[in-house]
Amino acid sequence: MPPALPQDVPPEAAYARHIADRYDDWFAAAGATDATVGFLVSLAAEAPPGPLLELGIGAGRVALPLARHGLAVHGVDSSPQLVAQLRAEPGGRDIPVTIGDFAAPPTADESGGYAIVYVANGTFGELTTQAGQLACFANAARRLRPGGLFVLDAHLPEALATVPSGTRPVDTSGLDFVLRTRTVHPAQQRYVSDYVVLDDDRLRHVRITFRYASPGELDLMAAAAGLRLRHRAGGWSGARLKDTSSYHVSVYERPV
Repeated sequence: MPPALPQDVPPEAAYARHIADRYDDWFAAAGATDATVGFLVSLAAEAPPGPLLELGIGAGRVALPLARHGLAVHGVDSSPQLVAQLRAEPGGRDIPVTIGDFAAPPTADESGGYAIVYVANGTFGELTTQAGQLACFANAARRLRPGGLFVLDAHLPEALATVPSGTRPVDTSGLDFVLRTRTVHPAQQRYVSDYVVLDDDRLRHVRITFRYASPGELDLMAAAAGLRLRHRAGGWSGARLKDTSSYHVSVYERPV
């Protein structure tokens, strides 16, 4: 059983070392990949020319389909184990990936080189301090070309507050049985997701800590980085953000 994560996620998330081969099966909601890829393909048609960069590319669940659409995709990830899974997939060796912290500053070659920088599946929240999230915005902006877009998804705090206590099954893309307990800590602006997975008659436990932020706080982070909100949707489907939405997808633009 992997160890519990500390409150501040280290450069390499501890859980990735233990479950890299099954991560996307367990933690990617069924149908989420097609919606995410479709949203980003549509954005790429509106963005300036240039490659896309995925922060937290993992095993390539989103990046590989984007590449099959003819888009040039690069990645950053802290887990060599997850990147090894990406390399084992058809086309995975063709995607350039940097092993490291996705909130870290870009290299000289990366600065101003990307049309779109995106982070999906709640991964932005794994930066568990405001300073880390601010750094991610600032360094994403530095990677963008003028007119380029920074895209992230995040829970709405109001929706988190209404999550009933208890454990419930998770709709996954795999065949294993996954239960999740989510505990919200408003005083710390964090929530903890504990997953119990029945995997070939074995029980595994994974704990992941997230820092949540309101859309308004994210907009302030973006403004501090020189970005402005272009569009906010109620999900990767592109549906309108409503009072009943549980999360949002926000698209920020580096002004020309």
